Formats: sequence, C-alpha cells, structure tokens
Amino acid sequence: MELTATDYQILDALQHDGSLTTQEIADRVNISQSPCWRRINKLEQEGLIDGRVALLNRDKLGMEIVVFATVNLTTQGRDNLEDFEEEVIVLPEVLECYTMAGTWDYMLKIVARDIRHYERFVREKLTRLSHIGEVHSHIAVTEIKNTTILPLSEARD
Repeated sequence: MELTATDYQILDALQHDGSLTTQEIADRVNISQSPCWRRINKLEQEGLIDGRVALLNRDKLGMEIVVFATVNLTTQGRDNLEDFEEEVIVLPEVLECYTMAGTWDYMLKIVARDIRHYERFVREKLTRLSHIGEVHSHIAVTEIKNTTILPLSEARD
C-alpha cells in the first residue's frame, strides 16, 4: 500500500493516543470524518494497524522487575526452534521474544513482580521448555526510555 502524508499523520495520531475518535483524528489531519474513517479502515485492512490497546502502568501494578534473558538452545534444528517458539509464546511473563543473530539464539523481555517471582518463573517455567541449553539473565536497573511510538518520519525518507 502506498501511504500518503495524511496516512502517516493518521497513524501518528493513533500511535500517540489510540482512544481518539475518528472526528478528533480528522480534525488533527485536516480532513472530514468520512474520508478519515475510510483511511483508518483501509490501514487496518492492510495490516498497518495491528490493534488498539491501553498501555498499563507496570510499576503501579506491582511488576517491579524487567529482565532481558538471552537463551541458547541445546541444538538448533528447525523442529527444536519451532518447539521452543510455540512453548514460549504462551508464557504471560514473556512480553517479547526475538531470534538473534550472533552469540544467542533468542532474547526475551520478561516482567515479574519481584526477584523471587522471576526466580520461580525461571525454575518452574523457562528452564523446563524444550531444548533449553542456557539462560543468562540481565536485570534492568533503571528504565530510561520505554515507548511504543514508531519513528514514522524515518519511514517516509
């Protein structure tokens, strides 16, 4: 899909505040409500908008620990990778999982209430997944930046 400047403005408005009404978005991008609604619908159909969510405050909900865990599997056959990925997807503590180039097979972003909760998670869930060879935990101390906002101005260049 070829995106227009207006499409980028709509996407930017939505990624900053997903609760905006179609009229509020239309006002921000200087178009009328009906064409704005059609554009948003098209962006959703094309898969450029995955969904609209409320971002919860992790600290206020008592989830104090963020851990980036690097994982190596015992062996890297296609079946082993698929087994691990199917098992890790269902763990609610794992917010993100990436395959990695380089030293590690996977990088996981994990949240936990506290260090004891994380230890239980590792012992009772993570290390029991198929083909786990080694896990290294990197505990975040201070959050400097955490955003879901994509640099759309860079996408247009």
